[in-house]
Amino acid sequence: MYRRGSRQRARGRAADAGACPCGLGAAYAECCGRLHSGAQAAATAEALMRSRYCAFVRHDEAYLLRTWHPRTRPPRVEFEPGIRWTGLEILGTGEGTAFHSKGTVTFRASYAGGALHERSRFERVDGAWVYVDGEFIE
Repeated sequence: MYRRGSRQRARGRAADAGACPCGLGAAYAECCGRLHSGAQAAATAEALMRSRYCAFVRHDEAYLLRTWHPRTRPPRVEFEPGIRWTGLEILGTGEGTAFHSKGTVTFRASYAGGALHERSRFERVDGAWVYVDGEFIE
């Protein structure tokens, strides 16, 4: 049992040192990992969108629920079995900076065999950006 746990921790550290799935090119620990751990908050709606994509890649349900607006938050996150996310492309943003209380991010999240195209809405709650909802785009 100890050996198995050691291998899992080693794999986790190796994944933390690799490139962050959000696409910015930094190591996970220095990019979305800081947001996932709570060491830093997302400064913009786009930063939150990128960190939420990364949380879907990593199946980080706690972070996804923590960054979901209370009025639209589901009781739990259902991850699609077998889906392998392969990339995120930000197509546009509307507001969502430090000077705004609302914002939108239009993105395409690719996975093996397809892509999800969505315009997501974000708001600030107690100063922190949270995901409200999204509209799928054909």
